[in-house]
Amino acid sequence: MSPSRSAVKVRRGLLIGAGYFAQFQAEAWKRLPGARIIAVADSHPGRARAFARRHGFRRAYTSAASALAEEGPDFVDIVTRPETHLELTSLAASHGAHVICQKPMAPALHDCLAMCAACERAGVRLLIHENWRWQPWYRESKRWLDQGWLGQPVHASFYWRSGDGRGAEPYALQPYFQTMPRLLVYESLVHVLDTYRYLLGDLEVVDCQLGRINPVIAGEDLAWIQVRFRNGGVVGRIDGNRVTGPVPAPVTMGSLILEGQEATLRLAGDGTLWVARRGQEEEQVPFEPTTAGYRGDSVYAAQAHLLEALSSGQASESDGRDYLKTVALVEDCYRLAGAVTEVVDPVLNEQ
Repeated sequence: MSPSRSAVKVRRGLLIGAGYFAQFQAEAWKRLPGARIIAVADSHPGRARAFARRHGFRRAYTSAASALAEEGPDFVDIVTRPETHLELTSLAASHGAHVICQKPMAPALHDCLAMCAACERAGVRLLIHENWRWQPWYRESKRWLDQGWLGQPVHASFYWRSGDGRGAEPYALQPYFQTMPRLLVYESLVHVLDTYRYLLGDLEVVDCQLGRINPVIAGEDLAWIQVRFRNGGVVGRIDGNRVTGPVPAPVTMGSLILEGQEATLRLAGDGTLWVARRGQEEEQVPFEPTTAGYRGDSVYAAQAHLLEALSSGQASESDGRDYLKTVALVEDCYRLAGAVTEVVDPVLNEQ
């Protein structure tokens, strides 16, 4: 049985940002007994007020600075575009509020370092909201790896496909993706790089090739990444694009294959897991992912973990300083790839 709100210390939170993804975080916060969102702030006129009404929050602000000064929250949950994260993190830290910040952490590594430094100077926590590794199929995959049921790991591969990047007006849910100078790796495949870290430990990027299929966007929408894990010589790859896949995309956005010397574990697009033991036919793993919330209720799971880290003082899986390892992997992808090259196929850009 979940504890009641009166049985736990309730931390007061300020949600900064009322765009597309904020709805998932707001919904999850309302189910967490240890937190209460007291207000929402968004600079877009009218959006904060409408968001607050929709989610039952009492107060709305168009200024994060005013909200921090008037509300004095215990923590902020930043759900805005990455280029605002350094300023908002520094502002929250100056008011003594712990910071939970949505990924991508910031556009440049030096900005990410500055975010860590600002929180450390103020004596507050910086936690990164990276929910992908909290999807239940990855937690179950990690259990298979830790139990040794696959044998010694050999290879990991992820095949990312979504079709929301097609046409003259791609990314309908988040149209600002169209103008981002870095897109697929920075915004999307960072999830896979971080999940690889969770599943198999530290790794390095050894090769990366990037391309742009849809000419109307600024960044890349095609990527091929080769990695090497530092634990046991395991190798892996990530093969992704946001043009040729189905719309809507499957809940997993693609498929993961973990190969061991004794068995291979496969994640299907619907979140089910399948295992092929050596010499045997593939069979479904007795695991049923929840259909609640966002992608297996991963936002709720991530926020519950981060809230517990704030309450206990213990490290989280996504402390700011530790998450710099994931940021560095993203930077390595772009460094190894060099300039984005054009690989335009007009057929793929038709509606």
